Formats: sequence, structure tokens, C-alpha cells
Amino acid sequence: MNRLAEESGRYCSLVLLLGVGGLRWGEAAALRVADVDFLRSRIYLHRNAVMVSDRVVVGTLKSHKSRTVAVPRFMIDALAVTAAGKGRDDLLWSTAAGTPLAPRAPSTSWLSYAVTRCQQTDPAFLRITAHSLRHTAASLAIHAGANPLVVQRMLGHASAAMTLDV
Repeated sequence: MNRLAEESGRYCSLVLLLGVGGLRWGEAAALRVADVDFLRSRIYLHRNAVMVSDRVVVGTLKSHKSRTVAVPRFMIDALAVTAAGKGRDDLLWSTAAGTPLAPRAPSTSWLSYAVTRCQQTDPAFLRITAHSLRHTAASLAIHAGANPLVVQRMLGHASAAMTLDV
């Protein structure tokens, strides 16, 4: 994951957050600087950015319930670099127009190009999407011994059974 994050350039911290925090794409796209508690290493999720027709619309989370995700210190440090020089209400990652990033077609996105660069130096490097990074976060947490209920809350799933099934 670190190699992919490095290849992602200015989106390095976004790749790390998706792969460690388990956020959905839209949750990460809607994150503002104020949603990060840099002292307590927490991310507060209240919003989700989704595509409606040809534009990104910010609304409630999929579950309609806010949640908090604890992340490791290295993730907070990476987010601090991303947030440097931004105001509390600014998006962490945005378009040039200041709007949330839209999910791109998997074959033409910055993430796809980063994966391709990784594969050029390591042919065994798997094809990775933003959503597969969410699964990576869940797998890493489970393998590290996290309680399935904690992982369920981290991912915003309705049940621990759903978390373990996926």
C-alpha cells in the first residue's frame, strides 16, 4: 500500500486513508479539515459525496448515521501535510474548482495510473480500486486482532456478520 500511496502523488494521504481507515470513496471525498481530530487521531464522518447525473452532490452517510474512525498516528501525520495551508472548512482533496473529487472511471483515474506504474516495476502487483482499499483496511484490522464489532463500526456496516462475510 505504501508503494501505491507514493505513486499517487498529491493523493498519497487519500490512498492511505482508504487503505487504513476503510472509508468509502464518497466519505473521503467529502472530508473537510475540521473533520480530522489531529490530537486524538480520529476522523469524524458526517457527509458523503455521490454522483447524481453529471455532478457531485454532498449529503448524508449511507447509513444516515455519523461515525468516528480511529486511525494510526502516521495517518494523522499524512493528513496534516494534506491540510497544511487550508482552512477548517476546506475539503482535504478537491477539484481545481474547490468541489469534492468525483469517482473516475476505473481505467482513467489517477489511482488507475498509479496502479499501472506499480505494475510496471512489479508485475505481481494486483489491480486495486478505491473500494478494494476499503476491503484492505478491514482485512488489516481483522488480521491485527481487532474485534469484529470494532471493524463493523469502522466500516459503518449494519452488522458484524456483514463485515466478516465481505
